This record gives sequence, C-alpha cells and structure tokens, in this order.
Amino acid sequence: MKALWTLTDLVSVVLPFRNEARWLGKALASLKRQTHQSFEVVLVNDGSTDCSGEVASAFSREDRRFRLIPSAGQGLVDALNTGLEVSLGEWVARFDADDLCHPERLGLQLELARKTGRKSVISCLVRCFPRDSLSSGYIRYEKWLNSLVRHDQIARDIFVESPVPHPGVLFHRKTVIEAGGYRDLGLPEDYELWLRLWSRGFVFEKVPRHLIAWRERPDRFSRSNSAYSLSAFYRTKAMYLAKLPFLSEKHVVFAGSGQTARRLSGYMLKEGFRIEAFLSPGRPHAGATMRGRPVVDSEALGQFPGLPVIAASREPGARERVRLFLTARGLREGCDFVVCA
Repeated sequence: MKALWTLTDLVSVVLPFRNEARWLGKALASLKRQTHQSFEVVLVNDGSTDCSGEVASAFSREDRRFRLIPSAGQGLVDALNTGLEVSLGEWVARFDADDLCHPERLGLQLELARKTGRKSVISCLVRCFPRDSLSSGYIRYEKWLNSLVRHDQIARDIFVESPVPHPGVLFHRKTVIEAGGYRDLGLPEDYELWLRLWSRGFVFEKVPRHLIAWRERPDRFSRSNSAYSLSAFYRTKAMYLAKLPFLSEKHVVFAGSGQTARRLSGYMLKEGFRIEAFLSPGRPHAGATMRGRPVVDSEALGQFPGLPVIAASREPGARERVRLFLTARGLREGCDFVVCA
C-alpha cells in the first residue's frame, strides 16, 4: 500500500485527552479538514473514564492517520512526553481535545518553521470562545497574546505571562526532546518549557493569522491544578530570571511595591537574589518596608546606579508606564531592566 505521507513532510499532532468526550469529536474533525494532508494525530488517552477512548478509537479505525496510544496514566506531562516519544514526524504540533483548528494551520506553521529553523517555536493568533462567557480580563489577555507576533515582541514580554498558546504551537520534535522535553516540576509545564527553550536561544515566531479557536471553560485543567496557580508561575519566572546574564550578580532593585512585587520577590529571594529597595510609583509612607527592604519613591532610582531593575506589576497600563519611566532614564530593556507581571 502506498504511504499517505513522507517523513520529511509529516507533522505529528500530539493530543493528550482525559474525559473529553463532549468536545473531542469536533476537535478531531477540525484536524481532518487540514489542507496539509501529511500529518498524523497521536491521541494519548490519559486515563479517561468516560467514552473519550471510544471517540478516539472510531477516528483511528476510519483514518489511519489517527493513532490511539495508551498512557501510563501519570498525568498530563507523562502523556505529553509519551506523545513526543511515539511521534513519527520531524515536526510536532500540539493540540487540545476541546479546541478547534483552522484548515490551514499545519501548512502555514510548517512553512514558517522551515524558514525559522529547528531551534524555533512556531505559534499563531487565537480566537477565544464562546465569546459571551469571556471576562473582560480574559479579553485583555487574548488581545495581549495576539499582539505578540515577532520574536522580539515575544521575548520582551516572556516574563509577563506565557506568550504562546500551548495548543497552538509547532516545534521540531528531536530538538525539543534533546532540550529535556516536558518536565513535571509542579509548575506550568508549557511555560517552563518556553522559558527553558528561550534561555537556550530558541526563536519564537507566530503566523499572524487566527488559526486556533481556543475554548474558555470554567472546568479547564489549568483552573483546577496547582501547577497553574499564580504562585507556580512566580516560581517559574524566578527560576529563569536567575539565568539572565545581566542579573548574574543577583543584586537588584524592584520597580513596584504591590502584590505582584511582593509575591515575585519572595521567590527571587529563594533563588539567592538580594533586593536593595522597592520603588513605589506613588509617595510611600515614611519608613515603609517590604521583605525587610525600604519602599522608596520611584524618583529615588538614581540612588542605585548600575543595579538592574525588576519591574513587577499586573495593573493595566502599568508595564508601559514603567517602561517609559526607565527608558527615559537611560535604562535598556533586556540589558538593564526586565518587565514581569
């Protein structure tokens, strides 16, 4: 029988699932409509107890590009690594069981990946749905996510939040496996991987088109698992902030004195950082302290010449204000300061 694909063109879509019978059929149907026909879907059953396995099995019987793989049932990270290990394609695309794929997704991402090279993570714009269930905060997040298209934009904001949607990425299978694949550290496995790859010189680019319909739902795994808590994200950021060359001395000033600065600074102290002071955008109370260090007016920045700055705030508009403030004083982003949230 003639093969349906060649390995040089083959994209392996890694799709772990657990109890997603309600959505899985529509997700798989959207993959069948891909204009790039040289793909396989590696369906990793992560211990489902509903009829998700039967849905996946039906697709695998009808179309041999769909392969149903049992997992050891040790959770999402194990299922993801299982999918990477058994994939046949040179390139791997991630996808989730409750999302929808644009027909041109795989073809457009593969084209960009080949131009960018093996040390790349290729993603796309997303459209979150159903729209009537999205909070104003989530709509702001979608807008921010879609505003980051080029590598320089993504790298600039990589310590703000995960800058690429996990179910919408494509990367070189062997290169990512050699970088350690997914790690089960009690942290957001995708964000930790992006920071690790970025710290090793990977390029991040997006196809500037909406290629993923990303379902928002109150029972999403990322809403119930502690690996996706705010504390876990701050731990992840602190781990990789410690790897930035211009922070190698681990002696810093914080721009920010709110809850974001408090939480992130706590994990940075655990990474061995020394904090000289916290700069407040408003006039602080006399003698105010945080983490045992003084909270001073932001205009006191000149008292700490040569010290790198960690800007930390989740307030809308605050990141751009602090960027303007620091650059106006001659500091260079990525060399003298980094913006976090």
